[in-house]
Amino acid sequence: MVYLAAGVPLKNPTILAAGILGTNGASMARVIRNGAGGVVTKSIGPIPVYGHSNPSMIALSADGGRGETFGYLNAMGLPNPSYDEFRQEIEFVKTSFTDKAESAPVIASIFGGDAKDFVAVAEGLLPSKPDAFELNVSCPHAKGYGADIGSQPCHVEEITAAVKNAVDVPVWVKLTPNVQNIKDIGLAAQAGGADAIVAINTVRGMAIDIHSGWPVLGNRSGGMSGPAVKPVAVKCVYDLYEALEIPVIGVGGVSCWEDMIEMMMAGASAVQIGSAVYESETIFADVWSGAQHFMKEKGFAFDELIGMAHRRK
Repeated sequence: MVYLAAGVPLKNPTILAAGILGTNGASMARVIRNGAGGVVTKSIGPIPVYGHSNPSMIALSADGGRGETFGYLNAMGLPNPSYDEFRQEIEFVKTSFTDKAESAPVIASIFGGDAKDFVAVAEGLLPSKPDAFELNVSCPHAKGYGADIGSQPCHVEEITAAVKNAVDVPVWVKLTPNVQNIKDIGLAAQAGGADAIVAINTVRGMAIDIHSGWPVLGNRSGGMSGPAVKPVAVKCVYDLYEALEIPVIGVGGVSCWEDMIEMMMAGASAVQIGSAVYESETIFADVWSGAQHFMKEKGFAFDELIGMAHRRK
């Protein structure tokens, strides 16, 4: 069975989230072989970016670091080689599977400082034939990019419309939760012609070493991901599904099949998985297998689950 996510045919509705194992073609191909229905690349920009200094990612746990990990804090700073150097990575994935049935779509995540930048990157990557573009207007720790422009509806609409007019593949827009009203941003993306909304990117956060008084991350603050942000993501997906006419793809804290079902009931037509990959690269197959078993056991059709919580009033 083929699952459609805003015009992109997926093997199953689990997708690798941007920034996790999407830095090169070999790792993306490995993720597909491990069961992902699709993959999103590392965010690629108009010029090479080194990123923030280390430490750039830490695990978060309770009880002064002795308890169970409940999330991750990262401030990578959008490191990337620019689109000129990244085309070959997408091409590698697209040619890695002799059997088309074993392959999966590659969605190119792109960023820039304005609409002109976004269009340049999209057009620059088109020769590598990505199946869709995901516009990163949501990274919380890259000055002048991401959430700096993605928190303003007028900029989101302008950027979305510019990319949509420049390419002939679906355009997804990934939103930040670090705004007063995420529905306003979603509506702006929809007005610009977005084919789908991806919600959410990381939640702003910070950690301080109590022994030295220094912020732990090299960038001082960053974005939190992992299980702790799932309730925030579920609420954002719920609100966006209620407000929009285009599909919503849920991401944030999905680490088991129960999380996927909850996201779908909130309104997600597919889910992206990021931080949980650090625990297991087979997470995609495990999550989808569990979700299928649940649907069969309960007698729920896939489409019936999407937005179910909205009908429980």
